[in-house]
Amino acid sequence: MCDYCGCQALVPIGELTREHDLVLSLLCEVRVARGEGDGPRMAELASRIAAVLDPHTEVEERGLFPALAADFPDQIAILEAEHEQIAAVLAEASLGLPKDPAWPNRLATALALLRAHIHKEQDGVFPAALAGLRTADWEAMEKIRGRAGASVKV
Repeated sequence: MCDYCGCQALVPIGELTREHDLVLSLLCEVRVARGEGDGPRMAELASRIAAVLDPHTEVEERGLFPALAADFPDQIAILEAEHEQIAAVLAEASLGLPKDPAWPNRLATALALLRAHIHKEQDGVFPAALAGLRTADWEAMEKIRGRAGASVKV
């Protein structure tokens, strides 16, 4: 991920970045589990990813994205739609391995989207936030994080 603009020095962006890093690590584990044909492990990892993304998404959608929406309405709408797509597939594993034999392929597709989504946020959204957000926006994000919960350590 990027280190060039300094946005990660801000607490809200630093936390979101750490969550991205954790999710990317879990994506690698899913790839291994899929290669081994270990569906139950894939489902467990999907649930772990969802647990990381739940508070993460709340901070983005209730704090970061609204602060940027006036300047980047189309981009923010795309990111929010991607959140929904990814969350829907991850949620299918909330009770264990889905019975649908197509689920591993849907998961792989959703996780590829998630990887690209993370790069959009890291390389576009976070630097834009550094340039455009006010102190009140950062404080609002920290309050939302407080209500949403800390990053999940998985």
